[in-house]
This record gives sequence, C-alpha cells and structure tokens, in this order.
Amino acid sequence: MDATRSPMHPDVEHEDLEAALRRCGAAWDAAQAHGLLCGRLAVAGRGAGPEWLAEITRDLPVSDSNRSDCESMLEALLETSVRQLSERQSGFQPLLPDDAAPAEQRAQALAHWCEGFLHGLVTGPHTERLKARLASEPLSGIIKDTLEITRATAGEDSEETVEEAYAELVEYVRTATQLVYEELAPWREAEGEAGTGNPDSIH
Repeated sequence: MDATRSPMHPDVEHEDLEAALRRCGAAWDAAQAHGLLCGRLAVAGRGAGPEWLAEITRDLPVSDSNRSDCESMLEALLETSVRQLSERQSGFQPLLPDDAAPAEQRAQALAHWCEGFLHGLVTGPHTERLKARLASEPLSGIIKDTLEITRATAGEDSEETVEEAYAELVEYVRTATQLVYEELAPWREAEGEAGTGNPDSIH
C-alpha cells in the first residue's frame, strides 16, 4: 500500500474522488463531500446515506459512466465512514490531499471539509431539542472552532511552522468529529426508536 494512502479510506483516495467528481461535473469537491457526509452521519446515522448521495450527485447526467464512477466511490466512502465512526476507531481521518500536495491546497481542502461538515451538521429539518443540543457545550464550541477553520490558509510562516499548524488542525478536526458523533449518539438512538429502526445500523 502506498505510504501516503489514508488508513481510513483504503478504497477511496482524495485525489481519485476529486478527479471523478470533476469529470462528472459535481458541484461538491471531495473534501466538502466527505465533510457533509460526516455531519449528516452525526445527526442521522447510516440512514442519512441515500440523501447525502443524492445531494452530491444532484443535477448530474442520469446515464453516464462518469456518474457511475462517482457513485461507486461515494458509496465506498459512505460505508467506510459509517464503520469507522460507529466503531469509534482511532483510524478516522477527514478525506484530504496527501502530505505531498502543496500546503495551500491542503489548507483549502481542510477549509472545504469543515464547510461541508458544518452544512451537514446544522442544516436540515432539526427539532427544537436537536437545535438546543447543538447550541450547548461541547458541540457549540466545536461548531465555532470549525467555522474558524473554514478561513484557514497556509500563511507565510516557515514551512515547518505551517506543517505543524496544519497537522494540529487536522488532528483537532479528526477528534472533534468523533466527539460530535458520540455526543449525538443518544439523539440518533432516540430518533431510531421513534422511527423505523436505529439509523446507525449497517445493512
């Protein structure tokens, strides 16, 4: 396995999904798409998958080989993300360019990932109880911090300083995503019991 390959996404690399999304004309880039997915999974569990996939592929040609490639990679990303978050494995990583990519490109992708995550987390038909939960700690603090990261740039500091800052931000996003998912577990379980089943179940 390539040393730069993400341990979380053995079947989907950022560069491959990014290229596939561009070929099929999607409005979302790879980082945004994965951030959106993680936000939706935190709120609704596995049941959010079909709606997420439909949102990413909306307005794409119905019959097109490029669309099929996109859907295959997105479905693989969905299954891996569900598994990693639900099993609370430390291997979870946001889908970002590997370390060989330019610092500015990685910083922009991280910002886009956070944009997608926030969109997935705070948009949609939320009940007042969920809105109150998102507005309380620690979730409100994470949302505020993540919003700040959407403004991240590589800066003009030394390469070592930039790399250290980037690594710290990625680690924060990684652990914060896991924490948000765990904090909302009671909400997902309650919704599953009230609906047709546990939204975290994997079929």
